[in-house]
Amino acid sequence: MSQKKPERDAPAPPAGLIHEAVDWQGQQVRCRDCRHEPMHRDGRCQRGRSCVRDRRARRVDRFFTQNPSMADEYLDHPYDEVRAIAVRYCTIFRLPPLLADPEPEVRVGAVLRLPIRRILPLAADPDRRVRVSVASRLEGNELLRLLADPDALVRLMVIRRLEPDMLVLAVQDQDADIRRWVARRIAPAYLYLMLSDTEPTVRQILATRLPVALLPVMATDDDVRVRFTAIERLPVAMLHALADDDEPLVRELITRRLAEDVRKENSDGTGT
Repeated sequence: MSQKKPERDAPAPPAGLIHEAVDWQGQQVRCRDCRHEPMHRDGRCQRGRSCVRDRRARRVDRFFTQNPSMADEYLDHPYDEVRAIAVRYCTIFRLPPLLADPEPEVRVGAVLRLPIRRILPLAADPDRRVRVSVASRLEGNELLRLLADPDALVRLMVIRRLEPDMLVLAVQDQDADIRRWVARRIAPAYLYLMLSDTEPTVRQILATRLPVALLPVMATDDDVRVRFTAIERLPVAMLHALADDDEPLVRELITRRLAEDVRKENSDGTGT
């Protein structure tokens, strides 16, 4: 008659993985005290690596990756990190109440999975992370309304998603980073609206995109970065009038471009 093997917690994970196997309250995780101990014996969870009781988010996520059907059981867990991860795996019909969860990351998880009509009220959520997530999903007029959001990060998400023709509505945004994004993406027909922008880096971006006919305006800009960028694109015929620029780097650029043009003419057989 074979002897019954002694019960044990299952093969221990590598030492580096079991480091700090404690729960969200700082207590040591003990598999024998866990209601999922049978799963542990079957290899569906592992202390220090894949554990829903562990305070480390990566280990909790591994648990739900391996056992997604258990996510519904953890949507009211007192540790917000567990709820925020469980919301990614739970049944979609369990999501609506989570839009009112006190933890913003839980609300974010629900916003990213629910139909758009269900998340519209969260466009006014007090946490910007939630509003950014809402902006990442909205379309049309609902998305446009978020251009008035007081947080630049939310407006930036809107700017990155709007059609280029619609960005004309944001050319005077108070945040320079927003205007830089507008300058990169706005339809070429509306670039002229930003020629007098107060931020030099915005004008420098414009200088990379403007039609050649408008480049002379940028070539005499007060900021050397803007002038340099514009002069890189100017037709050679327009460079002579700018050769006395106050900035040595700009004069060097003009001299180099003129010299390259002369060499090109000579190589084509059209020079003297």
